[in-house]
Amino acid sequence: MLPQPSRSAERASARPHHSNPKAMDSFYKYHVFFCLNERAPDAERPSCGRRCDAEKMLDHTKQRVKKLGLAGPGNVRINKAGCLDRCEQGPAIVVYPEGTWYTYFDESDLDEIVESHLKEGKIVERLLIDQPA
Repeated sequence: MLPQPSRSAERASARPHHSNPKAMDSFYKYHVFFCLNERAPDAERPSCGRRCDAEKMLDHTKQRVKKLGLAGPGNVRINKAGCLDRCEQGPAIVVYPEGTWYTYFDESDLDEIVESHLKEGKIVERLLIDQPA
């Protein structure tokens, strides 16, 4: 029996190859990070984790992405993050590879980000966090 290729070898062979050997391929079309940082209630700065139950919102978004068939290699990945240092404008998420920063208020905002940005490639202007100067 011939040895089977490893899963990582299969993934690597499925990715397109660039003529520039130093170029890196993005493993995901969109990689989304949710700030889940939690500061003490009396901290000087707010925290995304406490502000809107960010872990619950992350779980909701993961389920939505899976339900739409957008999850997995070559598609969308939703991840937890520590402090993204946008606390005053949060709760915050960032979508890579573009580095698009969003805030949200409820599950319907996250559904809109999933449908518009992650599914259709259209930025949700009303939820953008201002870029630092």
